[in-house]
Amino acid sequence: MSAVTAIPVNPTLAQRFAALDQGQRMRLALGLILLVAIAVVGMVMGRQADYRVLYANLADKDGGAVIAQLATMNVPYKYTEGGGAILVPADRVHDVRLKLAALGLPKGSVNGFEMMDTNRFGMTQFQEHLTFQRGLEGELTRSIESISSVASARVHLALPNQNGFFREQQKPTASVLLSLHPGNTLDKAQLAGIVHLVSSSVPEMDPTAVSVLDDTGKLLSNPPDNTGLDADAEQLQYTRQVEQSYNRRILDILEPLVGKENVKAQVTAELDFSQTESTTESHKPNQTPDSGAVRSQQTVESLNGQQPTPPSGIPGATTNQPPAPAAAPVNGQAQTLSAAGQNGANPNSSSKKESIINYEVDKTVQVVKGASGVVKRINAAVVVNHMVKTDEKGRTTTIPLTSAEIEKMTALVREAVGYNKDRGDSVNLMNAPFVAEKTESGEVPLWRNPEVLDTARSFAWPLGMLALGAIVLLGVVRPAIKAMTQPPPVQKLDAFDDQGGQLDALEAEQPARPQLSAPGASQEPDEPTASELRMEEARKLTRDNPAAVANIVKAWINGEAPA
Repeated sequence: MSAVTAIPVNPTLAQRFAALDQGQRMRLALGLILLVAIAVVGMVMGRQADYRVLYANLADKDGGAVIAQLATMNVPYKYTEGGGAILVPADRVHDVRLKLAALGLPKGSVNGFEMMDTNRFGMTQFQEHLTFQRGLEGELTRSIESISSVASARVHLALPNQNGFFREQQKPTASVLLSLHPGNTLDKAQLAGIVHLVSSSVPEMDPTAVSVLDDTGKLLSNPPDNTGLDADAEQLQYTRQVEQSYNRRILDILEPLVGKENVKAQVTAELDFSQTESTTESHKPNQTPDSGAVRSQQTVESLNGQQPTPPSGIPGATTNQPPAPAAAPVNGQAQTLSAAGQNGANPNSSSKKESIINYEVDKTVQVVKGASGVVKRINAAVVVNHMVKTDEKGRTTTIPLTSAEIEKMTALVREAVGYNKDRGDSVNLMNAPFVAEKTESGEVPLWRNPEVLDTARSFAWPLGMLALGAIVLLGVVRPAIKAMTQPPPVQKLDAFDDQGGQLDALEAEQPARPQLSAPGASQEPDEPTASELRMEEARKLTRDNPAAVANIVKAWINGEAPA
């Protein structure tokens, strides 16, 4: 009876792996190795510290000082692309910031008298004096930077060492460097306030010893002997104030009509700063004697041909009294003295009396001093934007103003600035569309923000590793596993006959027929080969004993060992 060797229907994993060809085995092994490597790298990266931004947009000097201090503190750090930000581990960001702030880093934060709190033991007098000077400079810098127009400031103090000789002592001096915000200026009052602040904070400092400069090197504080330029600066400042006042009046009266940012005005004022003084002297006409003021009075009296009357009467006090004053009026005519009847005077004698009176001359002196800064002429130029209207569909259109509206607005502007035709003032109002300019935002784009880039990098590693693992799993490992799970191909059966011969195959439904020889060829068949002989024996066994062949096939299908 013939025996048939059968392959098991449910092979093991090792058998399935052995059934793969060499290329599939190599791909499967490579995929497993890559998956293991990705898992290891993911675990290592997951254990590394997550970095966050410590400081961004630092100056090179401040960045170098911060890096040096981080190296001293044994804190790991990294840079972003271009060195725009310094990264440290996320769990140490706040701790490192507080420690660097205590050390005065970055230098953008100015230190004041808190520097005196960290005095070291054994500090010399020179070091203590220098620390005090730096602290005072820091406090003055903080005070000056609190002004709205000042962006940053630096204060340099020169404090000479004082000796015991009063005459040889040097006065302290100071220099202030200011950086103003774009479009801002400092008026004279603000400059005087800064000078007074610095001079009052340092003992024995004269305000004239304080120099104030801007970031362009321009001297803002005037020298003490520059009185002429000081007066010119005051006049220019006053002119600007007058022009700004007129501008504000025009905007206040037109903005409610056309809307904010729809009107622009410029006013040029011509002022007269010359000082004039006039003196006027006037005299009133002659006045009456009763209303006039007597300046001086003189009376002259003379007698001719009359001897003086000797004293008579009883000696005593009454006789020694001086003569009584004349009872005649000052402005009256002189009375004629009678030649007889007075103490027996000589009737041939005569008398003469003269009276001279000088009156005060009435004079009026008037001194008139002209005011400084009188407006001589005003020129106003106003531009109004077209009116914007929205229709029912929500579309906006711009239309120009009518002539009547322009005339009314011009009249309002004239009344606002105090238009005077005799003075030569002029007011021009024009209606034109405004051009909207696109201003680029100074903010850093989101995709260039260091914090966003740091967050993206922190998520890039996990997402990248997951994507790589998925590619390896789906592209390499999965096809190999799928090939292992497919059923194995049908293999040939080894059958043995009663004499131990091997049966290569069973009889097919359509047996292969021998090839016929060509016509005219030799009719003698060739010698059969060994495989043909075995095939013939298998056919013969199938014809002679079909039941045995059926049992062999049945046992092979059921996975049982053949009998």
